Amino acid sequence: MTHAPHLHPSTRNAHHAHALEQELAWLQHWISQALDSYFQNQPFTPPPAPALVKDAAYTQAVTAWGLSEAERLVLILALAPHVRPSALDLLLLTNSTLGQPFTEFAGCPSPQHRGFWPSAETAAFLLAGHDMARRLPVYPLFAADAPLRRAGVLSWGLPASDAPALSALLGQALQLSPESLSLLTSGQPHQPNYGKDFPAQRITTPLDWDDLVLPGGLRQEVSEIIAWIRHRHTLMNDWQLNRHLKPGFRALFYGPPGTGKTLTATLLGKATGMPVYRVDLSLVVSKYIGETEKNLSRVFDQAERQNWILFFDEADALFGKRSQTNSSNDRYANQEVAYLLQRVEDFPGVTLLASNLKNNIDEAFSRRFQSMLYFPLPAAPERLQLWRNAFTLPCPLAADCDLTTLAEQVELSGGAISNVLRYAALQAVQRDPAQIVQADLLQGVAREQRKDGRI
Repeated sequence: MTHAPHLHPSTRNAHHAHALEQELAWLQHWISQALDSYFQNQPFTPPPAPALVKDAAYTQAVTAWGLSEAERLVLILALAPHVRPSALDLLLLTNSTLGQPFTEFAGCPSPQHRGFWPSAETAAFLLAGHDMARRLPVYPLFAADAPLRRAGVLSWGLPASDAPALSALLGQALQLSPESLSLLTSGQPHQPNYGKDFPAQRITTPLDWDDLVLPGGLRQEVSEIIAWIRHRHTLMNDWQLNRHLKPGFRALFYGPPGTGKTLTATLLGKATGMPVYRVDLSLVVSKYIGETEKNLSRVFDQAERQNWILFFDEADALFGKRSQTNSSNDRYANQEVAYLLQRVEDFPGVTLLASNLKNNIDEAFSRRFQSMLYFPLPAAPERLQLWRNAFTLPCPLAADCDLTTLAEQVELSGGAISNVLRYAALQAVQRDPAQIVQADLLQGVAREQRKDGRI
C-alpha cells in the first residue's frame, strides 16, 4: 500500500486519525447496543458502518485486505486496546450473582494491560449474541483462508490446517500482527528488527541509474525485470497469463565480486518503489532441525504481505548443488534445499539471487529462473566511466591524476575502484593541501591487486 503522493504527511496523519475516530465511535455504539440487547432481551440491530475516509492509511488497509463490515468490526475491536482502551470499558462488567466477569464477553487477562482485552469470543458476542443463526456465520471469519488471517492481519501462531471454529481460539486474545499494528497505528509499514529471528535487512542506496555502469545488453535485461514488476498484474490477471505461468519473477545475478549485482538489486527497488531486503544466509542456516525453514518462512511471509523484493547474496550457501545422501545430515541439508526451491518458486513477488559463479547454483533451481544476468568485469570504456563517477567534484583531484591511463591499463571492478577512492581520500585528507595525487591512486590500485594475488 502506498500513500497518496499529493498529500502532505500532516494531512495524511489527520485523515488517518479521523478514520480511527470514526471506527472507534462505531465500535462503542455497537458495544452499547449489543449490551442493551443482551440485558434487556431485545432484538439487536447492528449500527451501520461509517463511510471510509478517503486517502487514510486505515482505509487503504481495509480496502487492500478486502474486509467485510463484520471483519471491520473485528479489526477495530483488536486495535482498540492499542489506541483507545477506554472504548472497551463497557465490557468490564461483573456478574453480580457469580462475582466473576461475564463469560459471554470473554476478555483475556494481560499483565501489561489493566483494561479489557478482547478475544475471538468477544467478537462473536458482539456480532451474534446468543442468536445461533447469526453466530454460525461468525466462525468462518477466523478461518485460515479468510482475509483477516490470509492477509496476516491477525496473528495467533496457529497452523493453517487448524479448524476455523472459535473453540480453537478460546482463551487467546485478539492479536494484531506487528506489520498490521504498525500500519494501523502509525500509517507506516512495519520494519522488522534484523537478527536471528528475522534474518533479513533492508538495503538502500543514495546512487541512481547513472551511477551504475553496465554493458548495454545487460542494462536491457535489467529493464525487463522493471517492466515485469510494473506490468505484472496486467499480464497475470487482465491477460490471464496466470493460467500458464507461475506467479513471481526469479532472476540470477552472477559474475565476479564488485560488478554491480547488489547495486542493481537496490536500484530495482528504488525504481519500482518496492523495499529490497537482503537475506543473511549466515543467520538463516541453523544447526537445529527445522529452524532453517522457520527462519525463512518468517521472511517470505512478510515479503509477500508487504510486497518486498528478496535478495539472496552469495546464494551458493543455500542454493548450491546438493550433496549425495551419505548421512542423515546430508539428507537434511538436501531437504532444506528442496524446501527453498519450493518456497521461492511459490513466492508471488520478485526474488533475486547473486552468485560469483553460475555453475555453483543447483541445476534443478537454475531451470526455475526467468532471467539469468551475467555481470562481467567492466571493459576499458566502462572502467573510465567508473573512475570518473568515483572521482567527480567536489572530490579534490590533483592535476597529475591520469584516470584515462588507469582505466586502460588496470582491470578493476566498480567495487574495487570504490575501495581505491576510500584509500586515496584517506591519504589526501591528512595532507595540506588536501588533494588526491596520482601516487595515491597507484598505491590504492596496488592494494586491490594484492587482494587478488596480483602484483
